[in-house]
Amino acid sequence: MISFYTIMQTNRATLLATLLLSLSLFSLSCSEEQGDQKESAANKIPEAPKQEEQTDSRGNEEEQVHQLPSPESEAPLRLRPHTIRLTEASHLVKEKEFTLNVPEGFEIAVASEGLKRVRFMAMSPDNRLFATDMYDLSDNRKGKVYIFEDFNVATRRFNKRTTYLDGLRNPNNVAFHVDPDGQVWLYTAVTDALLRYRYTNGDTQPEGAPDTLTTFPDYGKSYREGGWHLTRTVAFGDNGKLYVSVGSSCNVCEEKEEVRAAILEMNTDGSDLKIYARGLRNAVGLRWAEGFLWGTNMGADHLGLDKPEDNFDRITSGANFGWPYTYQYQNKIYADPVYGSEQNALSPDKADTAWAGFLAHSSPLGFDWFGGATDKSLNNTFLVALHGSGNVAMKRGYSIVRVGNNKVLGDFVNGFLKDGKRYGRPCDILRVGENNFFFTDDHAGVIYFVYRDGAIREELRDV
Repeated sequence: MISFYTIMQTNRATLLATLLLSLSLFSLSCSEEQGDQKESAANKIPEAPKQEEQTDSRGNEEEQVHQLPSPESEAPLRLRPHTIRLTEASHLVKEKEFTLNVPEGFEIAVASEGLKRVRFMAMSPDNRLFATDMYDLSDNRKGKVYIFEDFNVATRRFNKRTTYLDGLRNPNNVAFHVDPDGQVWLYTAVTDALLRYRYTNGDTQPEGAPDTLTTFPDYGKSYREGGWHLTRTVAFGDNGKLYVSVGSSCNVCEEKEEVRAAILEMNTDGSDLKIYARGLRNAVGLRWAEGFLWGTNMGADHLGLDKPEDNFDRITSGANFGWPYTYQYQNKIYADPVYGSEQNALSPDKADTAWAGFLAHSSPLGFDWFGGATDKSLNNTFLVALHGSGNVAMKRGYSIVRVGNNKVLGDFVNGFLKDGKRYGRPCDILRVGENNFFFTDDHAGVIYFVYRDGAIREELRDV
């Protein structure tokens, strides 16, 4: 018979062994955690330095450094209806005939149709129009890059469309760059990677497999939970750097990956990657103009119908526009009611202010700068495509607007939403010549051409 004393001694030995094992595992866990922290710190992406206010030789701030030329005219424009006739209905817009409105003195034509979710455009070095097509709103690998050429100046239509790339995962835009050796590269950022392809004038398909310059996180919350932003946008600066915008994984949250809700800066081969700017929930439009990087940004959706504003930003090195801790409304920065009180939250006085604001849920996307235009209504203004609110009852956006002097100057093209029915959603704008531009409609699957009345200038004859 085993005594009570023997049982107690055995239990004490077992308890002591268990305690020693637990301490050993805890020590190992701490060691691994410290190792993970060291590894995380070692892999942390460096921050671009904060750009200081530029000064003159006497140390005085030069306001003109940050000022664009003023618009030649801020007067409201009179828009006239123009009948749009499509040869085929799209999968989302069944009507083949409707009207869009453009300013007096301008015309609008259908340059290409029958596309799916046609997105952003770029002109190649050999003067051919390239555009991406994301197929639909889903996360898919049916994306394409098209070439549009042989533009007929009489009909204002492209006679030829070629599929340059196929099977891409949500390609939002393409950009071209010529390296110091004269090699032309075509860049596109798909959801999970930044790719570049060798390009030669006249190519109808890439010359071999792409280089993968960097990768991106490719998951997030569903659209019903606020949406994750699966587009990436590429832009080149006059400084020889490459910039990529990466949207957030959610409507509002604290991100795990530091590349989210940020603008990345790198060399054109992908090296020397830095975080250029933060706090941009979904900066889809990205373009260099007048010595600065500019971008559109969509505010969060948890603060009601009117807050926060969507924004148009002049993005400088080290900028932080506050998301998810702050938001902007009527030129003021406020703490977000959900995340603004977090211990590590950015305070409103530390957040950068947007250059201009749009009504909440307008969804600004692509844009272009019209400095030096001979038409006074365009000269020294941005044209910005407002994609429009997902809830059509809100009637926000659904137009192309002029922006100048830190404010919206009014519509330049509208008519995409009438009586609760969508006839299109403007997506991107590409200036060609002095007063002309193409714009994409990713809802109706159309590329439009807007131009001044009369003869089209010679520079368009080679497109």
